[in-house]
Amino acid sequence: MTARPTGTYQSTKTHVQALSGNYLVNLRLALDAIASHKFRAFLTVLGVVIGVLTVIVIASILTGLRQNIITLVEEYGVNNLFIFHRSTGIRFGRPPREELMRKPLTVEDGLAIKAQCPSVQEVAWQGFPIRSRVKIRYKSQEANSNSLNAVTANYEQVGNVILAEGRFISYTDDFRRASVCVLGADVAKALFPDGKAVGKVLDISGGAYTIIGVTEKRKGSFLGENEEDYTTYIPFQTFQKQYPNEDWLFIMAKAFNGEREKARDEVEEVLRRRRKVAWNQPNNFDISTSDSFIKQFDQITAAVGIIAIAISGVGLLVGGIGVMNIMLVSVTERTKEIGVRKAIGARKTDIILQFLVEAMSLTGLGGILGVILAVLTAWIVGLLIPSLPTAIPLWAVLTGLLVSVMIGLLFGVWPAMKAARLDPIEALRYE
Repeated sequence: MTARPTGTYQSTKTHVQALSGNYLVNLRLALDAIASHKFRAFLTVLGVVIGVLTVIVIASILTGLRQNIITLVEEYGVNNLFIFHRSTGIRFGRPPREELMRKPLTVEDGLAIKAQCPSVQEVAWQGFPIRSRVKIRYKSQEANSNSLNAVTANYEQVGNVILAEGRFISYTDDFRRASVCVLGADVAKALFPDGKAVGKVLDISGGAYTIIGVTEKRKGSFLGENEEDYTTYIPFQTFQKQYPNEDWLFIMAKAFNGEREKARDEVEEVLRRRRKVAWNQPNNFDISTSDSFIKQFDQITAAVGIIAIAISGVGLLVGGIGVMNIMLVSVTERTKEIGVRKAIGARKTDIILQFLVEAMSLTGLGGILGVILAVLTAWIVGLLIPSLPTAIPLWAVLTGLLVSVMIGLLFGVWPAMKAARLDPIEALRYE
């Protein structure tokens, strides 16, 4: 066995201890310098504080919204396919003309999907009024939201509807075109504050509908809103009888576990064939999944994130310039101190390390202050605006702290180099 070179080991150990000792000394000197000019230090790193605060607050809001979106789509079913003749999901602006001219889906399309797609377990569909004006009333009180959805009896199973009380629409209700309805949680709360809705009779555009159930409020939402909570459900064939001119249809297909993508391909093939789409033409319908909704949201938040980085970047740049300026002033103020240190044996690297540690400590403290203010801001936003959820991600905190320290390192190099180049004789004579 080879013996350890004791002398070399002890030398290396002594060197490491000296370096760590120098760093701790420099850190103490840096904190003392910052403490002696507290207000000046705060103004210097204000840009860093604002930059870190902006990034973390925006990241916390976007993270909270994303978690709610995930909860929302998971509640409707991760195995579900959402099929419509127009594009679904979050969008801005008016749809293109080609999309506006598309023919709606039909009940026959839904039946064909059920019959011809082996990977599809169940298919439900819903209709809703586009041309007709709907009014939902109880006695003299009108619902704030007049959203009406006509659904098949299996919509409860496919859409994972949970009832707070009563029952959902049955196959018998649909077949007999019964005048019954199921209220969303918020509709029931608005019309019946006492909580006694089941058995009451609503007026829906002149028709008398008996309330047979109330849905439980969904946990997931977007900006505190969930369409289902504001919806009134009636049987699909009842809707066709009352609104014969309404032909828009939304189809929901539930795939077997683990076969969602296969089911998507099958549904696409069936609909392309039924809607006579040429092999070299894009789909004239849309098939979405829970993953596609989340991906679309991530694309939007990525753009918002770039804007947030740009805003915070300005703050960090201003903070960095402020740090460089104040460190140059500090070098001038402590010229004699630098001269004394160099006269008693301090090397250039020691002087550089001293001022770099001070700059990094300054911006690091600014980053910590920014994190604290961001946490408080996110908490206040969540308290004052419950519909705007916040969840501070760990990566945002760590990134904010790391970037703030790196700003000190980057903008502290020039002052540190200037201090290291000072001539000790001239520095000692400086007044």
